[in-house]
Amino acid sequence: MNSLLQCLFFTNKLRKAVYLMPTENDDSSRSVPLALQRVFYELQHSDKPVSTKKLTKSFGWETLDSFMQHDVQEFCRVLLDNIESKMKSTCVEGIIPKVFEGKMISYIKCKHINYESIRSEPFYDIQLNIKGKKNVYESFNDYVATEKLEGENKYDAGDHGLQEAAKGVIFTKFPPLLHLQLMRFQYDPHTDSNIKINDRYEFPYKLNLDPFLKDPEDTPADYTLHSVLVHSGDNHGGHYVGFINTSTEGKAQWCKFDDDVVSRCTKKEAIDNNFGGHDEELMVRNCTNAYMLVYIRDSCKHDILQPVSDNDIPETLKKTLMEEKRLEAQRRKERNEAHLYMTIQVITEDDFYGYQGNDLYDIERVHVKDFRVLKKARYSDVMEMLAQAVGCRVDQIRIWPFSQRTNQTCRPTAIELEDPNKTILEVADGENIWKIFLETQDAESPNSPLPSFDKETDVLLFLKYYDPAIKQIAYVGHIYVPIRTKIQDLLPLMRKKAGFSEKVPLALYEEVKPNLTERIEELSMQLDKGLEELMDGDIIVFQRDDLDIDQYELPTVKDYFRNLFYRVDVTFCDKNIPGDPGFTLVLSQKMYYNQVAKAVAQHLNTDPMHLQFFRSQGHKDCPGNPLRCTFEGTLRELLSPARPRQPKKLYYQKLNIKINELEIKKQFKCVWVNSKLKEEDLVLYPNRTDTVQQLLDSTARNPQLSERISGKLRLLELTSNRILQEIQGETFIDSLNTSTAKTYRIEEIPIDQLSIGADEMLVPVAHFQKDLYNTFGTPFYIKLKNDEPFSDVKERVREQLDISEKEMEKIKFAIVAMGRQKYINDDDGYQVKLTDFQCQIPTVAQHHPWLGLDHINKNKRARIYSYEKPVKILN
Repeated sequence: MNSLLQCLFFTNKLRKAVYLMPTENDDSSRSVPLALQRVFYELQHSDKPVSTKKLTKSFGWETLDSFMQHDVQEFCRVLLDNIESKMKSTCVEGIIPKVFEGKMISYIKCKHINYESIRSEPFYDIQLNIKGKKNVYESFNDYVATEKLEGENKYDAGDHGLQEAAKGVIFTKFPPLLHLQLMRFQYDPHTDSNIKINDRYEFPYKLNLDPFLKDPEDTPADYTLHSVLVHSGDNHGGHYVGFINTSTEGKAQWCKFDDDVVSRCTKKEAIDNNFGGHDEELMVRNCTNAYMLVYIRDSCKHDILQPVSDNDIPETLKKTLMEEKRLEAQRRKERNEAHLYMTIQVITEDDFYGYQGNDLYDIERVHVKDFRVLKKARYSDVMEMLAQAVGCRVDQIRIWPFSQRTNQTCRPTAIELEDPNKTILEVADGENIWKIFLETQDAESPNSPLPSFDKETDVLLFLKYYDPAIKQIAYVGHIYVPIRTKIQDLLPLMRKKAGFSEKVPLALYEEVKPNLTERIEELSMQLDKGLEELMDGDIIVFQRDDLDIDQYELPTVKDYFRNLFYRVDVTFCDKNIPGDPGFTLVLSQKMYYNQVAKAVAQHLNTDPMHLQFFRSQGHKDCPGNPLRCTFEGTLRELLSPARPRQPKKLYYQKLNIKINELEIKKQFKCVWVNSKLKEEDLVLYPNRTDTVQQLLDSTARNPQLSERISGKLRLLELTSNRILQEIQGETFIDSLNTSTAKTYRIEEIPIDQLSIGADEMLVPVAHFQKDLYNTFGTPFYIKLKNDEPFSDVKERVREQLDISEKEMEKIKFAIVAMGRQKYINDDDGYQVKLTDFQCQIPTVAQHHPWLGLDHINKNKRARIYSYEKPVKILN
């Protein structure tokens, strides 16, 4: 796909036109992306061909290589349509059709009366059939060949009735730039799949198309090959490469564009090696061959490939690119000098407030201020720089580096500083990224320096307050005191910070590490005796000790941090909504299944018993196996253990019945079809041990289904709008695979099909349009009798479809067996032969013959495959 872009971008006329258009910066509804002009500029000024990866990245489009191979032609049309729409109401309106548009006439001419239907149509590309063709000229002869409309395929000439006619197309104008798509991807009815045709197919360097014009044009339709888009691989995957003639004058100069590798190549490599066919040396079929050709009309060559000068380039584009180059040079310089610098990550006390977890800040959400400094800078110079950044004097700030302790905590610690003239790298112990807590003077003392701190005799402590009524932690500040201070001497300060009176009793806890918070029992002890391994950065959490703890869910600090340790954010996504972002609940990993179900049901305002949960397949990010409601483990066991930072996720779906009832049943999705072939989605819940007959019996008692006459039902297996077989009543429901492309249908058995005689047979009927793979509509069964006139069969089909006789005349009937159709000529008085509908391979349902109705699909929609993605152009 990138190669196709390259083929287009070497069209200088298109490039020059885009330069003249307003860009998105000009606030115009008809603006083009600045990136598009930038790509053209780089193509023009680069000393070597531009990488295709830079092209697709500049456009801001979604990944193009994900499209199926046979969608290149569709992508090309979308691309040109998008650019053409941007050109409307600008000075370059009409450039796209002028360059790419040709015209043809589609005609239908009656043989026996003077009646002709003619319609002129424009085209931007021509799709050439290559199956059985040697070269481009044979494909063009096939394209303009006349098709005879006779027999059952007569032309409806309105008041003249059905007439024998000739149908075809003829060209009236070929464009300056001609796109030819070689139809290498086609449907194979034998394998019921798309295949790639790798047959040898030649295309010339010089091409003359005058023989295919209705009338000669002003100049000969002589063309020169400009670019070749080549595909390597098969229908299921492959790779695109572009070959482009980059010379506008004289001898051709071919280049090969293979993703981000661009190289010179010979004419033989660009043309002769891409005809396809067999490799004579290896004696194998070559799967590398041309898929799209771009020809330039010789008479328009100088206009299409006209030179583009620097004066044609908008000044805004030049300025933008100059600024980008300046920034890139600056970034390059920074990268080259990166080894000379280190980063200081500054965290202040403001980042501690509001945090509810262990330690002092949220490592995922903290707002870190980065300072890039020379590694050789003196510590004193760095302090000056930091002081200026926070608006303080040097004596009003102090650095406390964060240290990762062995007990999984990260706390500030004092600096080992003997000489202030040391380099910052020496002070940081060689760390390239140095994370620090920057202590600043309290706003209440704006002119005072920070209190002195003696590393040998003092200790830095952080204080938190816990309120069990709201289950929240509040950071209340930091202090440094002598290590021999008695713990009880800290109580007045704590009461003051919490706003309590002097008589309020307090309970103190030391936050040691995650899931380890110990109460400090002996308040009369000194800090170095009462706290475990007293160190700078230790945290004391206090709370009131005069509360009735029985009324609180998490009454103590220890309860709070234990709950915090097991707390987890779990995202619940609806299994039946693709890409559902879901909702997130904060739960405890110690919760059991019923507690989780209750929490989710409360959020969804539903009954917990009407929810079913599914594990997440972490590597695929999709629902896995369903959970039984009797699951006895905890939430921790349900969540994927892979990758700790990966979001925890479970899937759910709402049920119409209770989960405990569902687990002894099987969800069976099918379709109900009434006598008028109208479909209704149906979800049934039979027991897993039920048979098909038991399923049908319970369905027959469903009063909500459409009216029935015979009261007898049957279950059919379908695929691609065709009936494969009727499932026998003794088949167990649990043996039916509902996860494949097959679908199941329940319908009433018509009265005339309740009994089948020895000379009768039930035959499936399906609709298709020209090709057998192109089936559509609702298939059905019809009963055939040996030797009965086929006209009787057609009448029964007409009544089943409820259509007029005139509509019936437009349908061609065919017997389809072994992937081939044999059309029935009713004019010959054909009588039904049951042997024509007997299966050649009885054990294979796909090979059962069926009656095909060949006619136009009036409700035709484009086929959408699960592995295809739509073409999106975001600008």
